[in-house]
Amino acid sequence: MPRRTLSGFLHWQEASILIVAVLLTAWFASIDPDFLLSSASLQNLSQFIAPPAIIACGEIMLMIGGEIDLSAGMVFAMAPFLMHFAADAGLPAILALLFALLGAGSVGLINGVVTELLGVPSFVTTLGTLFLVNGFTLTISHGTPATPPGGETFGQVMGGWGYSEFLWALLVVLVLHIVLRHTRWGLHTIAAGANEIGAREAGIHVTRIKIGNFVLSAALAGFTGCLEAFRIGSIDPQAGGNQIMFLAVAAGVIGGTPLAGGSGTIIGGLIGATVLGVLNDGFTLVGINAFTFNIILGIAILVAMLFNIHIRRFARGSRV
Repeated sequence: MPRRTLSGFLHWQEASILIVAVLLTAWFASIDPDFLLSSASLQNLSQFIAPPAIIACGEIMLMIGGEIDLSAGMVFAMAPFLMHFAADAGLPAILALLFALLGAGSVGLINGVVTELLGVPSFVTTLGTLFLVNGFTLTISHGTPATPPGGETFGQVMGGWGYSEFLWALLVVLVLHIVLRHTRWGLHTIAAGANEIGAREAGIHVTRIKIGNFVLSAALAGFTGCLEAFRIGSIDPQAGGNQIMFLAVAAGVIGGTPLAGGSGTIIGGLIGATVLGVLNDGFTLVGINAFTFNIILGIAILVAMLFNIHIRRFARGSRV
């Protein structure tokens, strides 16, 4: 029975990366017990996890369909300024937030139309909009920070309270997990990534699916940027950038979504973001030098991926 239970667990798609997350957490907790016992430490950890987890959800939907969005980090920085200027123009905070999401989604629509209707690879399309959106943000902000709109209560709900951003991340993960696994949109996204020609011949509107996922990815990036603005209490034109985008893509890949498309998991993206968050918070806690942090993080990502791959091979072998 225990062997059968272990085999069943390892056949679970997210099992290998979950083991990595648990082992890393246990290691850092053994170094410093406050890593899991301190309320402040847990809040910090949740704030490391939430932003890449939310953006990863959109990136995963794209990667499953065989596409990618490199502009997400710049949309992350742009959306809070759209929210700020909309509020300055007289819109209530909630409508200003919706305006920001509309602006973010518009970038995704441009990405989708250029990629799907004009035939430009998404890597090239979103590389172009990366620079375009960054320049636009710096222009409208004049390179200076701003203040997020709304009162204290609205700010606390949207990100100001210690765990609110993480709760938003869990909600986004839950909704998109259901969309991916239990709706036609999700099944068609998987089909489009696995065999686009076959999907089109089967009557799936691949173009509409992919454009929709580009809009979703950009909107989630913008939403995350607004949450971060409320959490920090300031809007920074240099916030996010390529770092947050690559962390989100890394979370998706570590969580089991291949760049080649055709398969993937939203839950795996959350666990992948947790691995990155544990590494980030844990290395900070033990005092790793900032200059060597990315080196160690890169090695850790590769080790996690190798562990992930070999656990899956073991799981496939145990089926025979």
